[in-house]
Order: sequence, then C-alpha cells, then structure tokens
Amino acid sequence: MIMDVRKSLFWADQIARKIIAEQGDKKNYTCASGITPSGVVHIGNFREIITTHLVVKALQDLGKKVRFIYSWDDFDRFRKIPKNLPDQEGFKKYLMMPLSDVPDPWGCHESYARHFESEIEETMPVLGIRPEYIRQSEMYGKCIYANHIKEALEYRRTIIDILNRYRKKNLLSEEWWPVRIYCENCRKDETKVMDWDGGYILSYTCSCGFKGDTDFSKTGNVKLVWRVDWPMRWYYEGVDFEPAGKDHSTPGGSRDTANEIVKAVWKRKPPTHLMYDFIIIKSGGKMSGSEGNVVKVSEVLDVYIPEIVRFLFAGTKPRKEFTISFDEEVIKIYEDFYYTERVFYGSEKVQEKLKNHLVRVYEMSCVDEPEKNMPAQPGFKHCVELINIFRAPEKALERVKEMEKLNKKDLDRYFAVLSRAKAWLERYAPEKYRFELKEKPEDRIVNTLDDKEKTALKELMKKLEEKDYTPDELFTIFYEICEDVSIEPKRFFRAVYLVLLGKEYGPRLAPFIISTGQKKIAEILKHIQF
Repeated sequence: MIMDVRKSLFWADQIARKIIAEQGDKKNYTCASGITPSGVVHIGNFREIITTHLVVKALQDLGKKVRFIYSWDDFDRFRKIPKNLPDQEGFKKYLMMPLSDVPDPWGCHESYARHFESEIEETMPVLGIRPEYIRQSEMYGKCIYANHIKEALEYRRTIIDILNRYRKKNLLSEEWWPVRIYCENCRKDETKVMDWDGGYILSYTCSCGFKGDTDFSKTGNVKLVWRVDWPMRWYYEGVDFEPAGKDHSTPGGSRDTANEIVKAVWKRKPPTHLMYDFIIIKSGGKMSGSEGNVVKVSEVLDVYIPEIVRFLFAGTKPRKEFTISFDEEVIKIYEDFYYTERVFYGSEKVQEKLKNHLVRVYEMSCVDEPEKNMPAQPGFKHCVELINIFRAPEKALERVKEMEKLNKKDLDRYFAVLSRAKAWLERYAPEKYRFELKEKPEDRIVNTLDDKEKTALKELMKKLEEKDYTPDELFTIFYEICEDVSIEPKRFFRAVYLVLLGKEYGPRLAPFIISTGQKKIAEILKHIQF
C-alpha cells in the first residue's frame, strides 16, 4: 500500500470510513454477504461478494480487524426448478423442501445446495477471497436461533405494523406469523401456524394432512421469514456492513424493513448499507441463477486473469451497472488493466488526481500484494495470434521463451493469458481473429498468384533467411520489396496472407512473422515454385 487510505477517494475507502463513523471506531468489525443457493452463483451475485471483500480490505488497510462472513441460505425452500436442470419432472416432488434436503441432480455432491455452494467456494480463493462460510441449514437445524425466533414471535404485532407501513395493498392480517415450518411428515413448507404457546412450541397443520406441535428449541424445522431472518442475523452476528442489490434497496424493500425490524425487535443499529447494481450479459438481460440464464464466475475466469476480474469490479463504483464483455472488447479491457498497472509502477505518467485513483484501483485488483517490479504485460491480441500459430499454450510459451528473457512469475502470467486467449478463440472470438498457419501453401491459392506476386514472395523468403529483424525493420523491408518489384503494398500483403493463412487478411504481418519464426515462414514460402 503506497498511499494514505485515510484520505483516499476510492469508493471502498470512503465506505470503510463511513462504517467507522456510523458503527463507532473500534478494533473489530463484521462484514456480511450471502445468497440462497437456488442455482448457479453467477457473476451478478459475485458483485456482492467482491464488493464486501473490497470494503473488508479497505477496513484492514485502516488497521482494523475484520470478520468477513458469507451466509449460504440453504434452509430456504426449493421454489422453482431451473430450466437447465436434468429430470425436470422427477424434481417436482422436492419443491417446497429446504434446499439442503434436495438431492444433487448431477450426483456429485450431498445436496442440491452443496452442488452450487462448492463451486463458488472452490473459485473464490483463485480471486484472493476467503470468507467464513455459514450454512443456515446447520444454524437452524441445530436450533441456534431458537431464542431469537421466540423474540420475533413476541414482537409479531410490531413486525406486522412495520411491514404493513410499506404496503399499499395485501396488508398482513393478525393471523400472519413471522415463521415458516417445515412439516415433520413431508418436510415441505406447505404448513399453516395454528397457535403458539408463548414459549418454544408452535402448533401447525400441513397440506399433506399432518397436524402437530413442534418445539423449535429442540426440532430444527422452524425458520424466520426472509424479512425477519435477515435483521435477526445482523443482531446475532453483530454485522457492521452488508451491501444489498438494487432490488432489495428500493424504498420499502427488504433492506428498509430489515432496518426497522432490527431496531424495534433487537434494539440494534442497522449495518451500514451500500447498494450495488446489476451486471448485464452482453447479449442482454438480467441474470438469474434459478432460471439458468447465467455466466458463472469460473467462465469469466476462463477469459480474464484473476487480477482483471478484480479490476473490473474495483474500477467500477458499485452503484453503476456494467457489462461483462466476451467479444473483441476483451482486448481493450486487458489494455486498460495494463495501463493502470503501468501508472502504478510509474512507467505511465498521468496527472496526480488520476494517478491516486488508479494506484488504489490497482492495489485492490491484486490477488496478493503488488509485486516489487512491474510484471510482464502480454498483450491479449498478441497471445491470440500465438495460439492461432502454435495452438497449445505450452507450445506458444516455448516460443515466448525464445523471444524474451522472463522470470518465472512473468512466464506464469504469460501462460495464464495464453490459456485465456485459447479459451476466447474457441468460444467467443469473431471470425477475423481466427486463422491457421498453412505448413504448405494450398495449390489452388498458389495458382492464382501472378508473376509479380511470386517474385515479391521470393524476395521476402530471401530476406527472412538473411538475418533476424525487429518488427520495424521487417516493416521497412516489406515496402522496399514492393518498390523493387513494382507491386502495390495492398497486393503484396494480400498475397502473403493468402499463402500463409489461406485468407486475404490477418494479424499485423511483421510481428506475426517474428512470433512464428522467420525461418519457419521462409520454409513455407519455399514450397512455392518460383
């Protein structure tokens, strides 16, 4: 950390100072986040995780100890079957059961919930994010919240008044209860509370025909409804900060009612709030894990190195909506990150205010602490060209080693970007970025070349065999050949691309030849009968 975060205008630093101002200046803070694992935890959900993580880091940079908790709300009911789920019909019988009780449709985890939880738990360390995970199925199942459920029941009318204050229609009646009960017979949340003894026993009936009493201090089948559960957990965990999405942060939304309920029932100040906006898939539309219309965090990491994933979120204020790009804008995003990196290491000069901002963005983008010396910056477009030539990242890296002297960390970054260039080419790249080097020119193409084009190619072959060139030197040679042979540069470049790639266009020719190897290109040109 090279700047005074006490004066930083970076958004996470401002929120950290706001937390201290609102929650009091103390040694220890708790920051929270969480989600219902009803489907894939997608890149839109990830915004809450990384927003909390960056605020945690900002507090730590102020010298505070921070507990970062992430709640899996896996005791929520299985409300709807995602469209991408196998055996749609067979899973209807699990609807309204706790997510933790629903089996894994793919058979690789102990439950439906764990299938989606484990994926994000395995991915987060790659991004340098390591929260303390809390499973609500375990908390409720062990009756840990029993006293707080009782407190909510005692304040039932107060809670009804608070919730009705924000409703214009469908007001809650005196028959409403702040709990849901999973039937002890069918395990479904299709129950109705009939009575409460004032202690820990609730009487209920279920649509399956079961009637009975449940002691929620001994039987972990009672759960607070969402709008009461959330503030209860703020109280139980001592939460000082928790962001919320745009949908929860609207006036009268669950965040407003939670603020009121935690003050009225548990006599506690609400956590400091920060609203974050949606992430949009380039093709359009809000993502939904339960719908199956998602981009996984792991899929973003297939195209972007971890530092750039962090950079995208650190460099965009949470209140601002933005798009994750998988088209050719990926190239620009890599360059934007490298520009910020150069500013951090002082090799790119900018005015002071912008420098302070970008330096902090870069610090927050690093998975670990920034390196002492500036890392290698393998251009994404260059890596795409190398993959087109050598196909495998391992082979492309061998060529990089021949061209540049790099330390292990720089080679690791090169390999990371090469691997992502390969994934991008295979899944997302526009056609103009795809090509394949022809080891031998196709006869049909050679037969279309006229004498001037063949003469120019012969001269190029000779030059490539003479000595090694820089890209600038090679570029000059191209135009010298054109002048000597009296051929238009456009025709010359077209002929070279046709012979080497089988198409009339391609990457910048000089860097391409050097990356491929001058001798290799000369050998290909020798197949032409001049």
